[in-house]
Amino acid sequence: MSPARILVAAVLGVVALIPLAGAGAVAAAPPPAGRPVAVPLGVPLSDVLLIGGTVAPGPGGRPALWNVSTGKPAHLNAVDPATGARLVTAPLPGAEGGWAVTAAPDGSVYAGTYGGGRLYRWRPGAGDTVEDLGQPLAGQPHVWRLTTDPDGNVYGGTSPGGRVFRYEPGTGRVRDYGQPVPGQGYVKSIAYAGGKVYTGSYAQARIAELDVATGTARELPAPPGLGGIDNKVVYDLNERGGRLYARIGSAFPSPMFVYDLAEGRWVDEIPDAHGLDVAPAGEDGEVHLIQKSELKRYDPETRRLTGTGLTFTGRVQNARSIGWAELGLPDYPGRSVVGTLWRGEMFRYNPRTGKHAILPTDVRREPIEIMSLAGGRDDVYAGGFLNGGLAVVDPDSGRADFHRFSQVESVLESSTGKVWIGAYPEARLYSHDPALPWSSPEYSPGPPGSADNPRLVVNLKPHEQMRARALAEVDGRIAVGTVPEGDRLGGALVVHDPRTGRSRVMRNVVRDQSVFALAAHRNVVYGGTSITGGLSTTPPTRKEGTVFAWDVVRGRKLWETVPVPGAGTVGSVVIGPDRKLWGIAGRTVFAVDLRRGTVVRRLVLGTGTTGGDLVRSGRVLYAGLDGNKIFRIDPRSRRTPGPWLEHRHRRLAVTGDGRLFLSDGAGLYRVDPKH
Repeated sequence: MSPARILVAAVLGVVALIPLAGAGAVAAAPPPAGRPVAVPLGVPLSDVLLIGGTVAPGPGGRPALWNVSTGKPAHLNAVDPATGARLVTAPLPGAEGGWAVTAAPDGSVYAGTYGGGRLYRWRPGAGDTVEDLGQPLAGQPHVWRLTTDPDGNVYGGTSPGGRVFRYEPGTGRVRDYGQPVPGQGYVKSIAYAGGKVYTGSYAQARIAELDVATGTARELPAPPGLGGIDNKVVYDLNERGGRLYARIGSAFPSPMFVYDLAEGRWVDEIPDAHGLDVAPAGEDGEVHLIQKSELKRYDPETRRLTGTGLTFTGRVQNARSIGWAELGLPDYPGRSVVGTLWRGEMFRYNPRTGKHAILPTDVRREPIEIMSLAGGRDDVYAGGFLNGGLAVVDPDSGRADFHRFSQVESVLESSTGKVWIGAYPEARLYSHDPALPWSSPEYSPGPPGSADNPRLVVNLKPHEQMRARALAEVDGRIAVGTVPEGDRLGGALVVHDPRTGRSRVMRNVVRDQSVFALAAHRNVVYGGTSITGGLSTTPPTRKEGTVFAWDVVRGRKLWETVPVPGAGTVGSVVIGPDRKLWGIAGRTVFAVDLRRGTVVRRLVLGTGTTGGDLVRSGRVLYAGLDGNKIFRIDPRSRRTPGPWLEHRHRRLAVTGDGRLFLSDGAGLYRVDPKH
């Protein structure tokens, strides 16, 4: 489920020109005098993102809300469910976030992380420090979920190997159980009961029972009514009171199936369950979960759901931790159901009085990595990775107006002044009018009575698309390039007409390839594609990325070309001042004739295989390569440029006055070129 990141090379770029037929070698230009300087503009995006969590004793032994908050580094947090005050804020060195938090009988709290696939332990009395227990399984960079047994052993599921491990705290030994389901690369969920570990997989929804003593595994039958297991994920798996609660779907409401371990059969289906977990069983065996936007009480004997009156709003309504705690508050006698939400709020409900509330906590905001960057006429737009959000940045002062939102894959300011936002997941396209108040009922509502702004205009989930990777304006229309969802190949080119509100979806414009980049000239949109699909585990059927031309008026493809043999992705394209289509594939910058689709120039400027952004500023182009070098290209010159600026970066953008902007992690920088 994590996107590819730009790698930073440690060596200087090799500068070379590959002449085409009839062209001769040319001399390299000397490096320009007076190197440009990248001026820091600060961090435009920051917010709270909680993913994995649990309710377990904190400092002093009182129940606490435990979560991992995303950041660089991530932090393991404990919050007082009565006051919302932070009790623990422990950095997790080398980790950026984690789905997996579990507690052991001795009071230790464990966190498993993604990116480095490491395991951390907090011990009672440790304050704001954790132990880094290392990577349990080499080559497994994602620890998805954790669980424990009565002896305090910790079990986890990984990807991309789809393996299960056991960590023994007494000895520090790790046992590798391998794949409980052969061929499945993700163990996305995990639970423990009675000497058995239960695992849920992806990209097929298969549930296995693993005997922890013998290491043998068997599959449980698929739940009745699931309708097939392909391209589905066992997102959550909990054991509560002798039953498994398996939610099969996504981060959004999905069916939850109940399996009776003693009877060995599926006994119920709960529709529209939100996840991520259900609370431990209460005094009468009942469990609590979020279902249809409300905290519900579920009686496993009668299979009856009862509302509590505690309701949730917004697009994401998952409990990021959920359990029981004595709060010591007048309206909350005895034990109450408590938990956290993804943006750091906490909730509580008391079964005796019916009292409930959603309240803020002191979990601190963390900088958000800039995933998308776009220049407008006067402003710079920065879209956030994972935590999401959109920031409108003043290019002179760096002052940012931050709006809480989804993960933003792409941004475009159109000729009418509207701002178009490509969001993840479901490859959604939104239209935002900057002249009106921001109001997103899904993420950040505005004043009462405000109209939706941004407004959702396209949702490509029915077309099996996940990422709205690229945007371009063509003949008054908005073109969207997408990446498919799940274990699939074949992105789409979507052309949306704001005047009519209609959209045309063209899947597989280039067979089995995703559309990573777009540019437009007159009534033709030009795209750059990648052989990759929705998951890194999806084997590609093609070897090379392409560029293509699509006539939006006639609705047909004009041509398709492989610009750089051997390069799997064309990550960026732009119409140059010479009316050629310029692009980047791997370490090569190329130019293509718009009418014929033939390659007319190639410049090998990078040293690795990691291409970056290509943007236009007046009569020159700026190309980012190797993650740390920017080249200034004058299409009129036959000389090969050397690096113009060496600065680590991920994205590039240019504003209407020709100034260049770049992102480095969460930081934004301005470069004032001298033409």
